[in-house]
Amino acid sequence: MNRYTEIAREMRSAISQRDRADHCIRVARCAELLAMRHGLDAARARTAGMLHDLGRLWSASRLLEEAARRNYPVDDFERRNPIVLHAPLGAMLASERFAVRDSEIADAVAAHTLGAAQMSPLARVLYLADALEPKRNFAERGQLWELAMQDLDAAMYATLERTVAYSRSRGYEIAPRTKAALDTFSHMKGKVSTVSTH
Repeated sequence: MNRYTEIAREMRSAISQRDRADHCIRVARCAELLAMRHGLDAARARTAGMLHDLGRLWSASRLLEEAARRNYPVDDFERRNPIVLHAPLGAMLASERFAVRDSEIADAVAAHTLGAAQMSPLARVLYLADALEPKRNFAERGQLWELAMQDLDAAMYATLERTVAYSRSRGYEIAPRTKAALDTFSHMKGKVSTVSTH
């Protein structure tokens, strides 16, 4: 049995909900495809995708408890929106439960929900794989996926722009890290003018 198969089996055990485990497998496959398309390490991308949601099913109170237990410095946005803590905690769980010691995988997992001002190519791949996996149900998903296969940075800008627009339309608070990520990729705005993100 290869390492990926072992991780997949252990992940399914760690994430008891089948739908969430299946989502992780789809994200892993999408991350692998994007990595191969852009000349990145497919195995690392697949591992990041497989493990990105390890803490996603924890309750808000448990997320805050687990963050405190690990001395993770919870910021004001995270305290108001504890669900986003599953990303940095997922990075820690990947190390604790699966012995993943690759700092770039950890950084990618930690940034997969909100984005970040600085994102490695692997982090961009994971963010886009999670946002655009086939079961995501919104009109622009196919267009954004095609863009991601062509240009990671342009797809990051378009996907972040859509996320921010969606959140604002519903009165949700925009995370400072998401705003910072959007600023980072704003130089790509001209490349995505033909993608409808509203």
